[in-house]
Amino acid sequence: MIAVASDHGGYALKQVILEHLAQRGTPAEDLGCNGERVDYPLYAEKLSRAVAAGQYERGILVCGTGIGVSIAANKIPGIRAALCGDCFSAEMSRQHNDANVLCLGGRVLGPELAKKIVDTYLDTPFSGAESHSRRIAMIKDLES
Repeated sequence: MIAVASDHGGYALKQVILEHLAQRGTPAEDLGCNGERVDYPLYAEKLSRAVAAGQYERGILVCGTGIGVSIAANKIPGIRAALCGDCFSAEMSRQHNDANVLCLGGRVLGPELAKKIVDTYLDTPFSGAESHSRRIAMIKDLES
């Protein structure tokens, strides 16, 4: 199951993503917001804590630029959030970094590109290569 959340700046794109996930047959849960003006760190924290706790396999966060939610999400231990504006970055975020949260900018991405980025992110597995696993372990060490 994929968790999806946004602030008001990412609300419209979040709705597009939720519809796209449903069309893909990918189970997803909307963790808010409902379009009202909100503070993005609250929703980034809510989603990230749930992903870190194992309640969801991965998460997708959307704010106006994607920058704010990515900064906030990466403060939560166990989260590797990647801000992606293209498919190659989304692919590498999974293949090399095993990113568990995808961050997108609702005011900087069109809906069709965003859907392609989401598909790439969801369909790309972590490579499991020793060098990448070692680097992820080093990132985890930074959290302690």
